[in-house]
Amino acid sequence: MLHKPLVTQTLARYIAAARWEDVPPPVRHQAKRSLINLFAVALAGCRTEPIEIAFRSLGEFSGGKTATLIGRPERIDALSAAFLNAASANVHDFCDTHLRTVIHPTAPVAPALLALAELRTIRGRDLLLAFILGNEIQARIGLAISPQHYNKGWHITSTCGVFGAAAASGKLLGLDERQLVSALGTASTQSSGLCECLGMPAKSVSVGNAARNGLWSALLAEKGFEGPAEPLTGRQGFYNALGDAPNVSLITDRLGESFEIMATSYKPYPCGFVIHPVLDCVLDWRRDHPAAEVTRVMVRGNPLLAHRTDRPEISTGRESQVSVQHAVAAALVHGAAGLDQFTDACVGDTRVRALRGKVEVLRDEAFSTIAAAVEITTADGVVHRLSQSAARGSDVNPMSDRDLEAKLRASAAAWNPKADVTPLIDAVWALDDSDDVSRLASLAVP
Repeated sequence: MLHKPLVTQTLARYIAAARWEDVPPPVRHQAKRSLINLFAVALAGCRTEPIEIAFRSLGEFSGGKTATLIGRPERIDALSAAFLNAASANVHDFCDTHLRTVIHPTAPVAPALLALAELRTIRGRDLLLAFILGNEIQARIGLAISPQHYNKGWHITSTCGVFGAAAASGKLLGLDERQLVSALGTASTQSSGLCECLGMPAKSVSVGNAARNGLWSALLAEKGFEGPAEPLTGRQGFYNALGDAPNVSLITDRLGESFEIMATSYKPYPCGFVIHPVLDCVLDWRRDHPAAEVTRVMVRGNPLLAHRTDRPEISTGRESQVSVQHAVAAALVHGAAGLDQFTDACVGDTRVRALRGKVEVLRDEAFSTIAAAVEITTADGVVHRLSQSAARGSDVNPMSDRDLEAKLRASAAAWNPKADVTPLIDAVWALDDSDDVSRLASLAVP
């Protein structure tokens, strides 16, 4: 098996030495965009039934109330807050995406840092730097085994996210190179998550654990808790244990020169990102043909679209988030693809249910994951041919800063119409000027 010594040490050395001054302004700004989006999706998910259940369960064992829960008045211990805020951000499948790996990068990393910022005095620029580094580490570890790792059924957001949370938390704690290797080593033995759980509340458990366990790994390393010297490429390390042959060069090449956070895509729709180019086509067509009767829909896209979302038979809102048949049907019936279109009620809508059976999905390797083509046949026999080369929200067709702010405002207003998140938005954009970010998460409590 492929073995390259010192890969983890190289990453640890990079993390320890990285400085705010080394980060280009566009990368700093992208980190803030990711945080705006995090608060939007966490506010959208923070009071859903899975999060309510998880909160009640963790609350039975929590001995402290040191950290903020986004969107909720309750407080809890820092490790549980990291878990719950990460799970809240992920539960609606509304979080950001690193397209080359399909990692949802912010959910595992930022909640760990927000919790840590309530335990220690942290400057805004230090939090941003740590977040950027955590994002980079998890993406590079994932790139080395993409796409085979995800295609095997590993939920890569969780399996690689725990490394990102450990790296970011370790940077904030000021760990040295040796301690960072231990933090990454302890994270490696807690790396888990299965795509079999997609469409179920259980999916968000591994994402929550990635944040919690990554933070815990760094806190353990700070106290002298040791891990293996080479947890990534060791003989029985992360890659070899998974049976993957990694492209190790992708882990370290141009490390510190390029930043994977710049490839982040932000979702305008709360469902799997491979569905987004399809929804772009369908919603644009529906606006021009609101009364047309649809008799057949053929969707053509990257094989991942069919592999993950060819699910015509669903029964819950959670499942609908990874069903392209439902997304198409709901968009055609309601002319929208928001949170209301991915609920149990919408799944049970007789009109939506009938239309789901008319949607066919075809695999075509010529399409990227952000592109798709759709053919809609109407009752008059006309075939309407549509295409999208780059989904809205993707890194090449991005949401604007104002779009992300609107997403955050809409999420807050859904729980509390009188909520004013302007102070939160202003605080995120000015984060690099803050000397103490301990109150940042509390600004997201309407």
